[in-house]
Amino acid sequence: MVLWVFGYGSLIWNPGFDFDEKIIGYIKDYKRVFDLACIDHRGTPEHPARTCTLEQSTGAICWGAAYCVRGGPEKEKLAMEYLERRECEYDSKTLVEFYTENDSSTPTPIVTGVIVFTSTPDKVSNKYYLGPAPLEEMARQIATASGPCGNNREYLFKLEKAMYDIEHEEEYVIELANEVRKQLDLPEEVKALLKPVVSRVSVKSQAHVSTRQRVFAS
Repeated sequence: MVLWVFGYGSLIWNPGFDFDEKIIGYIKDYKRVFDLACIDHRGTPEHPARTCTLEQSTGAICWGAAYCVRGGPEKEKLAMEYLERRECEYDSKTLVEFYTENDSSTPTPIVTGVIVFTSTPDKVSNKYYLGPAPLEEMARQIATASGPCGNNREYLFKLEKAMYDIEHEEEYVIELANEVRKQLDLPEEVKALLKPVVSRVSVKSQAHVSTRQRVFAS
């Protein structure tokens, strides 16, 4: 028995469990959206963060990383127990087909039955589902939310860089990250009106320069 898990958010750069193989690729008919609340890592119950989940979208593809866990039932069990604790705000697990980049006009999946954590897009049945919002509103929430594991904007900027590192940047992620940067560059008197105020420390931090020289300022 072999366990495969697809990561499309923080799992891309921080899997956190023991795995045997990592492959960059994509799944079909899903797109990444920032519609899920996080209240215990990058946000709080009073001021939830926005993290990404998947939304069904015919014809779309979502790039990320697939992780393979081999070594028997105990190793797989430990990986799943860790993932279920970490991904507790996702109320569903779906099995998907996983593809890698190739020149074929009719690509075939290299792995089937890959587990992906998703969330039900229903505010009644899923208390963590925030739903869509205007770009500026989402950016304001991401710019100000903070929790035990850090602030929300760091999550977004790390995702932006992770997509760059795997050479599959996503326009939606870039657009949202740039809007957050605009929010952080607002005059101090305007930022003071934004709640919650997550820190008195300057939001400017040392820029990280990737190997291909793109700057991801946070």
